[in-house]
Amino acid sequence: MIERQIYMQKLKDFKDMQIIKVITGIRRCGKSTFLLMFQEFLKQSGVKRKNIISINFEDLAFAHLQDYKELYQYILSKINDSERFYIFLDEIQNVENFQKAVDSLFLKTNLDIYLTGSNANMLSSEISTLLSGRYVEVQMLPLSFKEYVSSKDDPLNLNRLYSEYLQNSSFPMSLQMKTREQVDAYLQGVYNTVIMKDILSRNRISDPMMLESVIRFMFDNIGNILSTKKIADTMTSAGRKIDIRTVESYISALMNAFVVYQAKRYDIKGKQYLKTLEKYYVVDIGLRYNLLGFKNVDFGHILENVVYLELIRRGYRVYVGKIGDLEIDFVAENQQGLHYFQVSATVRDSRTLERELKPLKKLRDSYPKFVLTLDEDPERDFDGIRVMNALDFLVN
Repeated sequence: MIERQIYMQKLKDFKDMQIIKVITGIRRCGKSTFLLMFQEFLKQSGVKRKNIISINFEDLAFAHLQDYKELYQYILSKINDSERFYIFLDEIQNVENFQKAVDSLFLKTNLDIYLTGSNANMLSSEISTLLSGRYVEVQMLPLSFKEYVSSKDDPLNLNRLYSEYLQNSSFPMSLQMKTREQVDAYLQGVYNTVIMKDILSRNRISDPMMLESVIRFMFDNIGNILSTKKIADTMTSAGRKIDIRTVESYISALMNAFVVYQAKRYDIKGKQYLKTLEKYYVVDIGLRYNLLGFKNVDFGHILENVVYLELIRRGYRVYVGKIGDLEIDFVAENQQGLHYFQVSATVRDSRTLERELKPLKKLRDSYPKFVLTLDEDPERDFDGIRVMNALDFLVN
């Protein structure tokens, strides 16, 4: 098993704090396995096995606990007031009104509670009402490129591994697949599960073909500035009539299921967030290849997608930057300040290099500025703007 160091450190930092730990992310990104690894860490730290209570609500053995009152009584029967217990509730959104049970358990100061879920609605409505201010969210993504490389016998051949990473997917289980056919079958299964379980049924969508048309359009336009009107107009002109509100509801459902992520635009000079024309990125490029195939691939936008997810993993809030009439691919913000990123498959052509440098040169602050590219060239510096290999950035 690959140790998910970023997420593991976050849970270690929050361990034994009187706050509920909520791990969210798309199905099959590794949440359940990660919980097992954390439980193993607890046991190695001296926690007794009987003091770890773990329930996976996708396991039929626990189907009777999908009633929140039964769940609460079951946990009460496993604990006492004189010892500390660690409670793990995996895919908790399968329990209707689960927040009522969790809220009552939270009142017991000798319990350390961990939840996982595959739908953001769990946080936006189901948890926030009762548990506001009592939980911290840890957003989990599939494997980073660095994690993928760490699983391989030849970790120095980054270009070959990057190609594999894109095609074979970043879902952890894909590492066990031996052939292209196995990978394709697995990814199709992931896609069908997410669409059927976390989007169609949960959102009561009656037209799965229209939903798939929207998904295909968004997967095909990662890194492009989009509006719901543009999506609706493009699909309608292609013979798939759809209104703006339906597009909005579909995009919301895709985001809630962690299939796509939205990057809003930020006016750097005006220091304000813009309400329209966002960009979208897919949680796994392998899913995109599985749905759309390998033709007409924009490798610059693919790399942009990978960098966006990496910045999210590293704890940044990520926006698309606007400075005058120019665009900066990513403005990444954390507690230390800002980082600016331009992403391009290659900048060996002098005009392309100048195009990528131009918006960064307009910035008047001293925050770090990067141009990330797949070119295998030595790192260069242009008045404080670092032009470097993106794969080196991803693994370091």
